[in-house]
Amino acid sequence: MKKQISQPLATLLLLTTFLACKAPSNTASTRGTTPNFDIIAYYNGDGSDLEKYKWEQMTQVIYSFCHLKGNKLAVDDAKDSLAILKLVACKKENPTLKVLLSLGGWGGCKTCSEVFSTAAGSLEFAQSVKKLMKEYGADGIDLDWEYPVIEGFPEHPYKPEDKQNFTQLVEILRMTLGKNAEISFAAGGFGKFFDQSVEWTKVMPLVNRVNLMSYDLVSGFSTVTGHHTPLFSTESQEASTDHGVRELKSLGVPANKIVIGAAFYARTWVNVANVNTGLYQKGKFKSFVPYKNFSSLLTPENDFVFYRDLAAQAPYAYSASRNEFATFDDVKSVEAKTRFAKAKGLGGIMFWQLGSDLPENGLLDAIYKVTREPNF
Repeated sequence: MKKQISQPLATLLLLTTFLACKAPSNTASTRGTTPNFDIIAYYNGDGSDLEKYKWEQMTQVIYSFCHLKGNKLAVDDAKDSLAILKLVACKKENPTLKVLLSLGGWGGCKTCSEVFSTAAGSLEFAQSVKKLMKEYGADGIDLDWEYPVIEGFPEHPYKPEDKQNFTQLVEILRMTLGKNAEISFAAGGFGKFFDQSVEWTKVMPLVNRVNLMSYDLVSGFSTVTGHHTPLFSTESQEASTDHGVRELKSLGVPANKIVIGAAFYARTWVNVANVNTGLYQKGKFKSFVPYKNFSSLLTPENDFVFYRDLAAQAPYAYSASRNEFATFDDVKSVEAKTRFAKAKGLGGIMFWQLGSDLPENGLLDAIYKVTREPNF
């Protein structure tokens, strides 16, 4: 049986985390973003590290992940409950911060196709979301179903009817949660998702935003290297942040409801030949490296040399002695993405995930500083 948190414990957690979530005294007193420009963090930690983060630099944090239990959204265990309560407590010092619960994630939506195949299943889910929002003081739901209609995580069921069923799910969520609740969803950054997974003109009027996963564009299944989170397309790689934005706009998605993604991590490949400094070469996926670990793993001591593809506006690194290739975002690339989002009239920028960042002089700091520029 799932452990429940007593009301006294919940109250104590809210009180004890209040100070931990306070904005540092040396930070600006005003918000770092312009009106209608969001900085959104996905967070999948246990809540023990919240004092490290500068919550005034974010407009929204999405707790990742909750999952389905039957037809209902469920917080998996007591650890997750504590983390959500701690996140919500941060709003006491930063009242403009919004906290969302997230459904699914990669490997976390095995029964989504089945549950959302009926209006009754979607209604029961929506009612459970409303209940959890009230219980925890959360502001809404982010749907991370990977993916409706098309293949996602291996052996997760999917079917053509998912497209209409996703629309029905969003309709029932909006009806159940009301007009003030935040509803968003994560979108794959590739053509098959754009073309097949969503009824865009029906769904977008009902949601606050779509979070474009403009990362993992070269995934761990790929046997050829490339930029996993580039800003622009190149002759060798069409998938990019800009390409995804243009695709969404062509499908009728309003620019101000598009939020682009930044990657606070690298993906690495091994057995990569020393040709074209490892870019667009055959290889085998090796690992995921959090940004906070770059300085100990992706280093000159490990023979990594750093490069920047000016066409893609994307950094990468290659170690000739190890035949290892790395693709990632860095300070310059997230600054460029943030300026791009503003220039295109987009809704903001989001990232996966907060726990991978450095507590000081990290990628969130870089994004925030751009939003403080005079003409932003």
